[in-house]
This record gives sequence, structure tokens and C-alpha cells, in this order.
Amino acid sequence: MNNFRAFRAAVEGMVQGVGFRYSALRQARRLGLTGYVRNLPGGGVEVLAEGEEQRLSQFRSWLSHGPPGAYVRRLEVSNLTYSGLYKRFQIEF
Repeated sequence: MNNFRAFRAAVEGMVQGVGFRYSALRQARRLGLTGYVRNLPGGGVEVLAEGEEQRLSQFRSWLSHGPPGAYVRRLEVSNLTYSGLYKRFQIEF
């Protein structure tokens, strides 16, 4: 478990109304990550992801551009301690 990590990301730009959350869900599940993605009131998206370090790095890279139709202006990532609290990756409403 020592290579398991976590991060919280705030994604800003044109990231609501373009399928960002659903695409992030597919990406995270494909990579075997757990956590959540949700819209923020100011128009951004918040992501909390946990999993193997290399897979988190791949997901972080994907978050920097998102799906077709999205425009990521800013990605702010904070590293967290792995908690193991999440059983799967999901969309929170």
C-alpha cells in the first residue's frame, strides 16, 4: 500500500455542461482509482482521487485537458494522505 496516494484537484475553465464529470468518472474507473468528482458553485469541478501513484499521475494529466469540448484554464492539485475510505469512483451531486 505504500505506493498509494491521494489528491484533491480544483479544475477551472469551461468544465461544466461539457460532460467533464462523466468523462472523469470513466477515466478514473478505467485507471482503477477511487474517490469522487463534483461540480462547484463557481463553475469549476472538484476531484478527489485515491489510488496507485502512477495511475494518479495519468489521471492528473488527463484532468489538465479533460474531454473534447472542455477547456481547462487552471488545474490546482493538492496532495493528500491516502485514506482508503472510498470503495469506488463516483459523481457526487
